Amino acid sequence: MTSDTQPLPVQRRAAIILAAGQGTRMKSALPKVLHPVGGRAMLDHAIDAAEALGCERIVVVVGNHSPEVRAHVVARLGEGAIAVQDPPIGTGHAVRSAEAALKGFEGQVVITYGDVPLLKATDIEPVFAAADGVTVIGFEARDPGDYGRLVMDGDILAAITEAREASAEVLALTACNSGVMAAPSALLFALLAEVRNDNAKGEYYLTDVVELARKRGAATRAVFAGEDAVMGVNAQGELAVAEALFQKVQRETFLAAGVIMPAPETVHFAWDTRIGGGATVEPFVVFGPGAIVAGGARIRSFSHVEGATVAVDAEVGPYARLRPGADLGEGVKVGNFVEVKNVKMAAGAKANHLAYLGDGEVGAGANIGAGTIFCNYDGYFKHRTTVGEGAFVGSNSSLVAPVTIGAGAMVGSGSVITKDVAPGDLALARAKQEGLPGWAARFMATMRAKKAAKAK
Repeated sequence: MTSDTQPLPVQRRAAIILAAGQGTRMKSALPKVLHPVGGRAMLDHAIDAAEALGCERIVVVVGNHSPEVRAHVVARLGEGAIAVQDPPIGTGHAVRSAEAALKGFEGQVVITYGDVPLLKATDIEPVFAAADGVTVIGFEARDPGDYGRLVMDGDILAAITEAREASAEVLALTACNSGVMAAPSALLFALLAEVRNDNAKGEYYLTDVVELARKRGAATRAVFAGEDAVMGVNAQGELAVAEALFQKVQRETFLAAGVIMPAPETVHFAWDTRIGGGATVEPFVVFGPGAIVAGGARIRSFSHVEGATVAVDAEVGPYARLRPGADLGEGVKVGNFVEVKNVKMAAGAKANHLAYLGDGEVGAGANIGAGTIFCNYDGYFKHRTTVGEGAFVGSNSSLVAPVTIGAGAMVGSGSVITKDVAPGDLALARAKQEGLPGWAARFMATMRAKKAAKAK
């Protein structure tokens, strides 16, 4: 850079996310944009992309018919991120509804959608390359069908033509409109003010701004993304397709990172799953949000891991469930039909069979026997159970929290422990066993006789 060369100004960015659609084709009480892909609401995927683009202002256009969507946005972005479209009369009207929320903003505005969950910041970034006109994202459609066609004149976007209004020549085009668009804020809202609703539906269409921009002499361009990236979700079948596409990318990403998966098509990931290279994930494992698995760990078949951390060389399952707050240290073993919730298990601790560990801590090398339960809930509050280093809890024991089993202590099988056990002690809390000679034989003989008499 020469001494008289000035750095380019940093481009300011904002995003308008359209989320006011009623989503009636979903046939669900849950608003469309709150349906999850990869365990995260579709709307959150759109917000994530806007944040990753560095948008300093994000406005979500909602409808009064979906207070849940408004509450969701307010919880994440605050009340200032809300714009209301009422009544819903087209995409152009929806974008214009956000004008007041962006008052005073000078920069590029990108328009995206709350029901396009696979669109990433990297797909959107190219729309910001030009700052002097309107840029849309297009895609090459496998089956153009009813999509609006992009009529290109070299690098210039000459028109967006709706399929129902297109000639046979235009219908033959495979370049289609995704609906995602960017323009300088002043130009965008000036163009929207000129959009008219003299059409069959009486709606204000966002696509009209391309023709209006050309009439002004403003630049109109198109950049292209993959068809899968821009797919919208309007029905449950499309949601399932989006989920499948999301999972495909996740599986490919983890395999490329060195995660061992003998049957990757059976493993399901969340949007934020983290797994280190060299970890093994056996068939039919489901990861919910917040799962972190270190390299060298093994997650065995039919296990569910959510909000949990699994350290190197730890083993989970088969048929285990790790719930939020489960924290498994190095070499920990959580076996079949064991559920762990909000418990930290130190290195080498084991719970191999049929146990519930909720709210507590298990020390290094401790052994939790089959059928053990941390009785953590009294009907009103949760309480903690602490099992010390090297302690041994016998099978079928109930530890009634709050309670502490000291380091190196033992709990006899079948005990109900309600008081702390000192380090190195043995605790027994069960009824004394008694034997009644011949009682069982006499009882069985009597009952057989009664049954025989009844059958006559």
